[in-house]
Amino acid sequence: MKTGRLEAFSDGVLAIIITIMVLEMKVPEGAGFDVLKPILPVFLTYILSFIYLGIYWNNHHHLLQAVNKVNGKILWANLNLLFWLSLFPFVTGWMGENHFETNPTALYGMVLFLAALAFKIFVYYVIKNEGKESNVGKVYSNDIKLNISLLLYLTGSAISFLQPFLGLLIYLVAALLWVLPDKRIEQTFKK
Repeated sequence: MKTGRLEAFSDGVLAIIITIMVLEMKVPEGAGFDVLKPILPVFLTYILSFIYLGIYWNNHHHLLQAVNKVNGKILWANLNLLFWLSLFPFVTGWMGENHFETNPTALYGMVLFLAALAFKIFVYYVIKNEGKESNVGKVYSNDIKLNISLLLYLTGSAISFLQPFLGLLIYLVAALLWVLPDKRIEQTFKK
């Protein structure tokens, strides 16, 4: 199977997830800027989650540019990834509405961890299908950046039980690792 339908479906799901997140932000009563202060945590959490969804969309896109074909295992691995990403609106809203309290911030980190793990599983099945000597295999076989991110999400989630803002800072650091698109796939095409 070609990758076109997988890409189109994934793009659509990510667009819906982003739409749900923005619709969860309630417009405050009143016209003064002071009415925005109580919803600032919700907005900041939305920004972080939007960045994360953008990171996933970008890396998903780059990865699939190097993929020749997909199979059933790849389709299911992709659905696993989309499942964890679909939880972003819930954990984003819960963390923002509760002003970065312990449990919501820790759960946010666990969803980040499980989404990253799902991406790693997705990549594993792509490499298994394409081969270790393929462009994808060469780039992702030993992905240190993804492994560091997994560790950061677990650490941030655990620390959130003691210091939620420190956990949030760790999530931000992990996002900064990925903000720029992964150029490794593009570089392998140039060779």
